[in-house]
Amino acid sequence: MRQADCPLCLTPGGTLLWQNEQVRVIDANDLVYPGFTRVVWQEHVAEMTDLSLEQQRALMEIVLRVERVQRTSLRPDKINLAAFGNQVPHLHWHIIARWADDAHFPQPVWATLPPATPQAGAAHEARRAQTQRSMPDYHRALRAELERPLQR
Repeated sequence: MRQADCPLCLTPGGTLLWQNEQVRVIDANDLVYPGFTRVVWQEHVAEMTDLSLEQQRALMEIVLRVERVQRTSLRPDKINLAAFGNQVPHLHWHIIARWADDAHFPQPVWATLPPATPQAGAAHEARRAQTQRSMPDYHRALRAELERPLQR
């Protein structure tokens, strides 16, 4: 069921990369963190426990596939997985590639930016630009991975 005031019911929530009847995978188009990907449950539900066990497994398999492709395509130092829904109560997962030289590391990407030295800012900008150049290959690899049948 869609809700008239939910942005994830009304819009894709980013650049649509892949979808099936249950989920969609989007590039969040984050300027600071290229590759920030969301897996959004198509129907408006707020919590994982609103899903059947089979639906939970399917959703998590897709989240883990996105993580795997980020690891192999982007080669980050760490992957952050998060499912908050505090501001948008529509079930979705954030999959975020992180590097030790990124602007927030080791804090979450939603934290206040710490003061940065010019060297740290330059390192982060170089990493961001390098990652941005990898986006077409990442998107291609992600689509190929998600086209494979889910485990049953």
